[in-house]
Amino acid sequence: MTNKRPTLSLKPARPAAPRIRPSYEVKPVLQPGFRPNLKPDSLALCLLGAANAVAQVRTGTTLPQALLTAFGVTAATPQARGAIQDIAYRTMRQLGRSEALLALMTSKAPEPAMLASLLCCALSLMDTPDGGAPPYEEFTVVDQAVTVATSHPDMAHAKNMVNAVLRRFLREREELVKTVLLQPVARYNYPQWWIDTAKAAYPSDWQAILAAGNAQPPLTLRVNVRKTSVEAYLQLLTDAGLGARRIGPSAVRLDKAIGVAAIPGFDQGLASVQDAAAQLAAPLLDVQDGMRVLDACAAPGGKTCHILELADVQLTAIDSDPKRLLRIEENLARLQLTATLKAFEAQTKVWWDGEPFDRILADVPCTASGIVRRHPDIRWLRRKGDALQLATLSGKILDNLWQMLRPGGKLLFVTCSLWPQESEAQAAAFAVRHQATRLDAPGQLLPAGAGDLDHDGLFYALFQKNAA
Repeated sequence: MTNKRPTLSLKPARPAAPRIRPSYEVKPVLQPGFRPNLKPDSLALCLLGAANAVAQVRTGTTLPQALLTAFGVTAATPQARGAIQDIAYRTMRQLGRSEALLALMTSKAPEPAMLASLLCCALSLMDTPDGGAPPYEEFTVVDQAVTVATSHPDMAHAKNMVNAVLRRFLREREELVKTVLLQPVARYNYPQWWIDTAKAAYPSDWQAILAAGNAQPPLTLRVNVRKTSVEAYLQLLTDAGLGARRIGPSAVRLDKAIGVAAIPGFDQGLASVQDAAAQLAAPLLDVQDGMRVLDACAAPGGKTCHILELADVQLTAIDSDPKRLLRIEENLARLQLTATLKAFEAQTKVWWDGEPFDRILADVPCTASGIVRRHPDIRWLRRKGDALQLATLSGKILDNLWQMLRPGGKLLFVTCSLWPQESEAQAAAFAVRHQATRLDAPGQLLPAGAGDLDHDGLFYALFQKNAA
């Protein structure tokens, strides 16, 4: 492979998927010009940042984007950013439980949104569903939450209420938790429609699926076999004092998560962060040197780069979002790989030169219900009708891409959804519409987090185009 920079064509494109909408109405989050008078290394500052992020999610913003705003509002140090992120993700994973506790302890919903979010963040630090030790001393959490309320112009009026609610939880914890766990939303920490959908789709496994989505995800790496071997990379990790084990052909799971900057050989392109289930895509395509390959809906580019690590192919990657394509460009540059990147919608043909592809990877838009352990905000942002809307869009994308595949070529349909409407039902209907030959592929992978089976929930269907 050459060290050539990827070709990047950034043209305006309409969104390929519906915007995520808020699950319930709340007042907008205040604060563009607010700067807290809090110590930069204090838990109070971290609680403020996390509450800001959670409040934004409740108005329809994705958690990663909300965190970026929260970091700016609080002028957080790198260390504080880590704590803010940890508290926000923890709160999202047990939001149903925290909100149920809050409803039980207050006569009406706390306002503004920041106040309710602050209380949920504090409760998530004191209330540990797994029975483990809380990450901070409980009375320290109470004190620092009151400090946040006191410092914030929209919450100063409620500082006594914050103190009273949190201290009541400490006094009556056992009875309060026992009461709220009678509610499915609080017990499982998912919206009721999500719980009902999981029950209908997986009558025997729905509880395990929901539990897996609440677990902390591991740090799984993909070893770049162009530059090293899995065995050699495992030795590199050992030499760095990091425990890890192999859980796939190129997949290595670290015993303990670390920052990307601390991953040995990351900057040199020896490894990339990618879930073990997502690492199945490139090998399933069976790419060979010289092939023309299309990666549709490609961002953030993990599968794009994996394909190029396996073979010298002419790869085109498209995505509707020019900003997301920049992430692919960065990954390609770090790994010293080459591809042509184009910002277009996958259901159009305006970008296609008319020459058919030998292989097509169609990682289509979906509800992302299979990756909630990594993105716990998704469950609170999605609505029941989104699956149908996204399945309709995905069907159009698959039909369009099939026309670009040469006879004898293969198309891999991938989705990170657990809902059959978006996965198996979509694959079966596609095969009938196009009389496509369906080849061996894993089908629906349910999220798993035990032993060597530690991966997100993805679906794979592989099709071959019959000769004319």
